[in-house]
Amino acid sequence: MRWRRVAVRGPSMSPTLRDADVVLVRFGAAVRSGDVVLVRWATRPGQLSVKRAVQHTETGWWVLGDNPYGSTDSRTLGPAEVLAVVAWRLWPRPGRLRPTAE
Repeated sequence: MRWRRVAVRGPSMSPTLRDADVVLVRFGAAVRSGDVVLVRWATRPGQLSVKRAVQHTETGWWVLGDNPYGSTDSRTLGPAEVLAVVAWRLWPRPGRLRPTAE
């Protein structure tokens, strides 16, 4: 499995994550409903987003931002492809975002 640092941009995941937070994502991790995930959209090639996984469908994951007033998510863009699971916030307030059994 691969790990990567990702900078969060925008208010869509507030209060869980804030603009400029840096998180550590894990590629290849199992995704569960409720996880914070890194996704890409078929309708917006090249755009990556950090959202909360809600439900897996036949066409991908339904994902939402924690801030419904500041998020463009599956309500607008449809299902997304989950690339990685956000495991830790590295900066500025370090902490685990997802308990893991691994």
